[in-house]
Amino acid sequence: MSDNSNEMLGRVVVAGLRKCVEKLSKVSAGVWSVAGYDVSIGTLDEAVRRRGPDSGEAVAVYFEVKGELPFTSVILFDPRDMDRISKCFLGYSFSVSSGLSQAGELLLSELGNIILNSFTGALSNSLKRIFMPSVPKCLRGEPQCLLGALEASMDAGPRRIISIKLDIRCDGLITHSEVLGMIPEELARELSGTSQKDNRL
Repeated sequence: MSDNSNEMLGRVVVAGLRKCVEKLSKVSAGVWSVAGYDVSIGTLDEAVRRRGPDSGEAVAVYFEVKGELPFTSVILFDPRDMDRISKCFLGYSFSVSSGLSQAGELLLSELGNIILNSFTGALSNSLKRIFMPSVPKCLRGEPQCLLGALEASMDAGPRRIISIKLDIRCDGLITHSEVLGMIPEELARELSGTSQKDNRL
């Protein structure tokens, strides 16, 4: 069941994000793509430790979905790539500065909103459930600290941790971001059961 649930979770979410980045590539100055993904079972703290040491800060934009099947999704950006991200999305670069400007934060929040809505929508469509995510929130800090703070707000216990790497290319420049979904076992099992039922139809 675990392998099947992991495979189904990865297939559903990655398909949703591929559609999202294809649309972004058509309406923005950059070419967006899914660079790879991984699904594992464990706590968020374990997933954070597997990342290893990471230099510099990150900007995290995240959604929380409450209710019967609560889950959290987050996208991590490197604020040092703000000029590249703005160039790829808007067609012009924000000026480089030591801190994240209000315009930069708004841009990352909007991008996070678009991408994480696709993440949530992929699960919603597959499960035929309506999920109501929170207003996207934006935090900045060391990735381990950011993800640790998110885990503190979630129920204890192992979850399916799905990591999707995104690449953005524009004018020979490339920047990376990472989408993380913290999915409860109940949601993963229901997703696997829905897939098996659809395959029998």
